Amino acid sequence: MEKVMKKNPLYFCLFLLPTLLAFLIGFVIPFGMGIYMSFFKFNTIDNMEWVGLDNFVQIFTGDEKEVGIVANSFWFTALFAILSTIAINVIAFMVAVLLTRNFGGTNLFRTIFFMPNLLGGVLLGTIWKILLNGVLVGMKQTLTTNGTNGFIGLLILMIWQQVGYMMIIYVAGLQGVSDDLKEAARIDGANNKQILFKITIPLVMPSISMCTFLTITNGFKLFDQNLTLTGGGINHNSEMLALNIYNTFYSRVGWKGIGQAKAVLFFLLVGAIAIIQLKFTQSKEAN
Repeated sequence: MEKVMKKNPLYFCLFLLPTLLAFLIGFVIPFGMGIYMSFFKFNTIDNMEWVGLDNFVQIFTGDEKEVGIVANSFWFTALFAILSTIAINVIAFMVAVLLTRNFGGTNLFRTIFFMPNLLGGVLLGTIWKILLNGVLVGMKQTLTTNGTNGFIGLLILMIWQQVGYMMIIYVAGLQGVSDDLKEAARIDGANNKQILFKITIPLVMPSISMCTFLTITNGFKLFDQNLTLTGGGINHNSEMLALNIYNTFYSRVGWKGIGQAKAVLFFLLVGAIAIIQLKFTQSKEAN
């Protein structure tokens, strides 16, 4: 097949065309339209008024209450992304280390840990909402009583869902570390801690880079779990940025342009953070 495709580039184009069309229709065109619409004030696409950068300015200098809500959503999301990234990766790495030891049933345990990732965000949010509110009701509280409850609930949900997925990536990385290197280090007098930090972690940095990238972007982009678990809470006290954009676009008349402008800025923010994180972690990878 490879030889045929090299001799006849038309076959390559035919195989590429469906995926390319899906990418253009599902991402490139809507993305371009979203950027274009962020410069307009509108309620429907048939009635758009050009306002230039006014939508972007309104995010930071408009209604004082709205600016406060956006600021709260940003710091809530940023703190959540940082803590969830650290917690998920530390736990996933520890589980991966345990499940690469030689004992029976490792494949079964890997499957069990991975299974929560197969559930959709809406279903997970609904299940954990029932469970956590059942616990909090004994303290006469709910997930929406305050932002702290919502934050902790989202953190528990995210850890439970994503640890298994990241664990699989770490297992693949750990299995690529040669046992000969570890044995040579032990012969030279290295203890388990030194082997972990001087050999194992540097050699699995590509896996760490990938897992960190996935968890930090997932933390910032979290939407469906936030919507079903807390709905943003009372007075937006547990509303993350993605949900804030959704509410701005769909729940406020005349604010669709501002909601679209928020989405553009959100994309730039997450993209910049992801690039910085990848540059930093990749610089730590062993040659």
